[in-house]
Formats: sequence, C-alpha cells, structure tokens
Amino acid sequence: MNIADIATQDYIEVDVGTRMGKVRSTFEDGNPKGIIVTDDGDYEGVISERELLQSHVEDDAKVAALTKPSRSTPSPKVDRQEDIRETARVLVESNAKVAPVFEHDDLWGVISDDAILEAVLENLDALTVEDIYTADPVTLQEDDGVGKAINHLREHGISRLPVLNENGYLTGVVTTHDIADFVIRENHTTTTGDRVGDTQRLLDVPVYDIMNSPVSTTTLDATAEEAVRTMLDNDYAGLMVTPEDDDRTVIGVITKTDVLRALTFTEEEHMDVQITNISLLDTITRESIVQSIENVSDKYADMQVLHVHVRFKEHKEKLRGTPLIHCQVRLRTNKGQVAGTGEGYGAENAFRVALDKLERNVLEVKGITSDEEYRGQLLRKLNEL
Repeated sequence: MNIADIATQDYIEVDVGTRMGKVRSTFEDGNPKGIIVTDDGDYEGVISERELLQSHVEDDAKVAALTKPSRSTPSPKVDRQEDIRETARVLVESNAKVAPVFEHDDLWGVISDDAILEAVLENLDALTVEDIYTADPVTLQEDDGVGKAINHLREHGISRLPVLNENGYLTGVVTTHDIADFVIRENHTTTTGDRVGDTQRLLDVPVYDIMNSPVSTTTLDATAEEAVRTMLDNDYAGLMVTPEDDDRTVIGVITKTDVLRALTFTEEEHMDVQITNISLLDTITRESIVQSIENVSDKYADMQVLHVHVRFKEHKEKLRGTPLIHCQVRLRTNKGQVAGTGEGYGAENAFRVALDKLERNVLEVKGITSDEEYRGQLLRKLNEL
C-alpha cells in the first residue's frame, strides 16, 4: 500500500518571513500536527509544536530563525507514491507527526501519522501493547513545576509525562500540547511587568494545574488496534499502560510513534534499526551503526532482537567545534527491553560509549528464550500492509 490515497493537500503553510507570534497563535487556534514552511513557494521545512515549545525564539522573530539548518533540519521529503512502511520510517526518524509529500519534485501536500494509522488499523490486531510499548516511563509529581516538565520532555525526547500523587498513584498526564497551550495562553495575558519574572512564574506553576485527569489507560494484553482506536477517537497521541487489575499504577507508555515504529519491522536479514535525529551523524554511518549492534546481539545466540531504536540528542556544549552528543540505544527483544546510553563529542564517540554500556546490560538478559514462531506470524501480518 502506498500513500497516494491517504496523503492530503489540506495543510497550513507559512512563509519564512512570518512572525513567530503568529505561528504560536496558529497552533493555539487550530491545533495542527505541523506547519509547512516555504520560502517564496519553495519548501523549507516543518515546524512542530514540540519544536515551538523547545525553542527560545521571541514572538517578533521570523519563522526563518527556527528553520535554519543549525536549528532544525527540514523533514525528509516523501514521494506521493511511497509505501506506508517507508513513510512510517521517515516520520519516526524525523521525530515528526507530519511530513511533506512531493509529486514530480513539487510540494503536493502532507502525510500525517494519523492518516497512516487509520489506513492500517484493521491489521494492528496482530500486535499487542506489550509488543511495542515503552516500559519504565519518566514521571512527575503533582507539585513539580512546569519548568521541570519542559526539561524532562527536552532531555528524553518524549511528548507526555505521567503525573503521580504522593502515594505514587497515577493521577494525570502532561503533554507537550498542554504546556504549549498554557504558555501561549498566559503570555497573551501578559501586557506589563518584568518579562523575566513572568517567565519564571510560569515555570513554577505546578503541573497539577495543567495536567489532564482522569487518565486514559490500556493494558499489556490489549491489541495495538484497540489502543490506536482509543487514541484516534479521543485525539490522544499516547496512552498510559497499567496492570490489568490496577489502573493507578503506571508501568509504561504507548504512543502513536511506537506503533509507527512497529510498522517498519521487516523480515530482512539485517535487524530493523530506527535512528532519531539521523542528521547528527558525522563520522559514523547508518550501516556501521547497524553492523555494530548486530555484532553485540550475535554474541548471544539466545537473544532475539526484534527492533532497535538509536536516539541522538545534541547539547549546546562544544569542543573545538564538535558538539557534545547524547546517545541512547534501546533493543526491543522477545522478553523485554534493554538499553545503553552514553555521551561524547560527536555522534560516533557518543554511540561507542552507549554501545559499550548496552553490551554490559545485555549480559543481564542472556536467558531470553526464542519465540520465532510468534514473530513470524506477527511479521507476516504486518507485511500484508
């Protein structure tokens, strides 16, 4: 299946000369998944709500300040005849909810994560939440400030945070959209006073005041189809995962991105590897990353790796012009997840540190048993898409 019939020409477009204040108002009024940026009609990039939240660009600045290559690498281009599996990979690796669609080198429209998920919905009963969810989520306490929430979202590259009360029970969830909406709304009411003081006041507001409650949850044995239907019906980007007999205890998160990532699983000889912020690769290639991870997994024949996610994040600190990079390598195996993280100047150094820690952690799950028959059934179902 390709995206020709599910891509849309219904999208919001702004010029690079547009004020950032107007863009923020657009997100507030229309809640788009992303805004296409053009320069005299030529495609320049996509602005997401997450990028808007993470930027420090003032309202009077131009959109160009957020789409410069040094600030934001434009989303990869997707051909209108591209297949769904490859398009899902593009969205995952560019950490985006929408991507520009081109026809004969001309910008034709956009493709969204929702459009893909709606198109494959009936096939997702081959997966369970347990197959694709992210365990051990980062959490907040009810009295933690909005500033702490923003820091967690930035540091971990995520879009939602479960909120716990003093007893450790799940009472709410805070998302990137919640924070962006709150900050935009409060800034609109600020007309006088010390701007720095106003900003600090916003950051100190407890997340309890802006969180969503009650929380929509799912369980490990629910199908991915059931989880995605809930997300699409309620316009959620993710759900909290709880034990079947206790919806007060959060054990993980499942998001639309997790499901998209599962769509990229293949039965090819090489394991499936997804790289977030692939533009940060410098002296290392995708191929060498895949080979290095395969070398680690091959040492332990009893470990079956279903999927690998490698995430790079750039810090402001530099050494002789080379940025400090944080890298996380997460393996999804047939028994659970195992990860390694590391930092270094340049993507290659960061990856090597993370890989070393990953191998140490892999030793703890050597007892993984094979489940090739189930994996084969799962992949055959997905390959029907």
